[in-house]
Amino acid sequence: MHATVDQLQKARIDGGVHEPRAHDSSIRHVTGEAVYTGDIKLPADAVAVFIATSPHAHAAIRSIDLEAVRRQPGIIAVLGAGDIPGINDCSPFAGDDPIFAEAKVEYAGQSLFAVAAATLAEARAAATLAVIDFAPQPAIVTIAQAMATQSYLSPPRTLIHGDPEAAIATAAHRLTGRIEIGGQEHFYLEGQVAIAMPGEGDEMLIHSSTQHPTEVQHKVADALGVPFHAVTVEVRRMGGAFGGKETHGNLPATVAALVARQTGRAAIVRYDRDDDMHITGKRHDFRIDYTAGFDDTGRILGVTFDHASRCGMSFDLSAAISDRALCHADNAYFIPAMRVTSYLCKTNTASNTAFRGFGGPQGMIGIERVIEEIARHLRVDPVTVRRANFYPHKDSGGHRATPYRMLVEDCIIQDLFDELEASSDYAPRRAEIIAFNAKSAVLKRGIAMTPVKFGISFNNIMLNQAGALVHVYADGSIGLNHGGTEMGQGLFIKVAQVVAEAFQVDLDRVKITATTTGKVPNTSATAASSGSDLNGMAALDAANKIKARLAAYLANAHNVAAAAITFEPNRILVGGREIAFDDAIAEAHRARVSLSATGFYATPKLHWDEGTRTGRPFYYFCFGAAVSEVAIDTLTGENRILRVDIVHDCGRSLNPAIDLGQIEGGFVQGAGWLTMEELVWDDRGRLKTHAPATYKIPCASDRPVDLRIKIHDRGRNIEDTIYRSKAVGEPPLMLAISAHAALSDAVASVAGGRVAPDLDAPATPERILMAVERVKANAP
Repeated sequence: MHATVDQLQKARIDGGVHEPRAHDSSIRHVTGEAVYTGDIKLPADAVAVFIATSPHAHAAIRSIDLEAVRRQPGIIAVLGAGDIPGINDCSPFAGDDPIFAEAKVEYAGQSLFAVAAATLAEARAAATLAVIDFAPQPAIVTIAQAMATQSYLSPPRTLIHGDPEAAIATAAHRLTGRIEIGGQEHFYLEGQVAIAMPGEGDEMLIHSSTQHPTEVQHKVADALGVPFHAVTVEVRRMGGAFGGKETHGNLPATVAALVARQTGRAAIVRYDRDDDMHITGKRHDFRIDYTAGFDDTGRILGVTFDHASRCGMSFDLSAAISDRALCHADNAYFIPAMRVTSYLCKTNTASNTAFRGFGGPQGMIGIERVIEEIARHLRVDPVTVRRANFYPHKDSGGHRATPYRMLVEDCIIQDLFDELEASSDYAPRRAEIIAFNAKSAVLKRGIAMTPVKFGISFNNIMLNQAGALVHVYADGSIGLNHGGTEMGQGLFIKVAQVVAEAFQVDLDRVKITATTTGKVPNTSATAASSGSDLNGMAALDAANKIKARLAAYLANAHNVAAAAITFEPNRILVGGREIAFDDAIAEAHRARVSLSATGFYATPKLHWDEGTRTGRPFYYFCFGAAVSEVAIDTLTGENRILRVDIVHDCGRSLNPAIDLGQIEGGFVQGAGWLTMEELVWDDRGRLKTHAPATYKIPCASDRPVDLRIKIHDRGRNIEDTIYRSKAVGEPPLMLAISAHAALSDAVASVAGGRVAPDLDAPATPERILMAVERVKANAP
């Protein structure tokens, strides 16, 4: 690989940071060439594994007889709880998610046993021959049932600042209310899948569609009863994840490994869509009760929230999700006195889990509903109330602390609101909509402008670390590996751009390789929107170590000062001499200079007191703002998002093309959650919406008719993040709160905005129609 004269003279590398670049696998995605876990070629004797599940939401297991299953022709192996050589658990930390149920089942869809055969159809058919004696018991399915019976995973968790009850009692105005927020199915295009390939001795190679290869490694090792080093987990890409593959990939991986260990053959576990939706958890649905006190200007003096969340049969990540909801109950508003109490409801449903936003969206919706109702009470525009309550601007000199005592030093929400209010023509459009609604009896329109302030870092401080491995080969090409996983979000291309920028070489020199625990150990999940922050910095650390070795060698070999060594586009300046990058590398290799390095990064400044729920759980905040305009049909409840304007803060964007895609995708996914995606269980705890036929996600026609997205062009992270960028994975989802608020505005217009619409989420046509009728009935 030899540099040309043109390359040597380039003033800028091709594909460095801050440049828009396509996803590294974009062509392979659209041509079908991208290899996902389920596409990996298996040995001829590989077995397919079916996991049999419980038909009951809550039952004791008197006995399980699997002999008829084992005797069925073509069946290669049948495994139950008694066949696990190690620990019967696939939970992330609490030890409360058995791989196979033993004495009881606690949700319909809980795994009972596994059947291996040459084909999945044979395994599935044989599983029906199992004889299981269940003793069904009453099931707790809903939040209301759990709250009534005090069915909790743990005691209530409380975040408190000031004396909110006193502030509310002495306020000029008070209001109370409730909002119920549904859950959401992840509906990743690639379902849960894992392949286990036995190696020599106790070795096991796992190919898994997981966001957390290290956790899968640990769970498989625990189940097999072997050290972590015996298990290697590899993932090149996922076909979507959204949090649903942070912990729920553990079950298929452990089952595949158990079958592979018993049979000595490669084994694949691949859920079909119905099984996937029955077995795996969702976004937590919440019930939020609130009481607020405020003054004549709409300034909130005190507020209390009771968060009740449906967690399912085990902890999974519910405690951390609850805490993030607590820490986002303020959204972008300084509230001098606040109490938030969280109830983790134990129900006989699948254990709910991480989902884009991780509790933050639910916490934000509560305070945004309060803002809307204050504006309705005072008969003012909600934007006026929002502005009255914002945290002080970062340049104001009057920084305020959150209820958990973290100082908000980087607030720019005022800048975004100023820009968006002008660019979206919010005020004249709102006036025009009010005039339209006054004349239109059936069709009503609504508009809303809402902010986002979202904290970036894992709640668990220990998880805020990452590793990377960088090789510079003798021809000047570069190999890159790190602990982050690629699920379509563009992490790999961003980290590759970081490495290209560090070495000042064109992006096509950098080879992206599959994430594997065999190269970078002890990794955290790719989650919490921190993938680029953590892995980008770790990769930069590795690159800088190699650069330092190169500089030291070249300075010594060419008898120049170290300060005279500079990396320029595709070349290195050594004093007054230019050396092509690949020539310099070849020279260093001949001189026995190490051209490989590991990198590591741990996010600074973080601390958290679990007992008091105070500290600094986030390194920084992301900000965004959105204006949504909607229309509803008051006779049917049908609705449409007509126009959306977004300004979002990405700091100094690492890759504007990728970030714009994340903003658009996040908004549409959030709008789906809040307007159409409805999960329904019957009173026996059976999920009824378990396929595309019964569970509706947004399609292309549901995208806003007019969608205008802009990355804030003055963005720059005040913290020392990777090239001063900001995370972008989760925060844009919460911009969709504006769509739900706009629908509420349209419903309220039926009575001239004088009656609270009390519109729950998702705002399906049925819910909108019922809200319209309720507003009509209560109109003065």
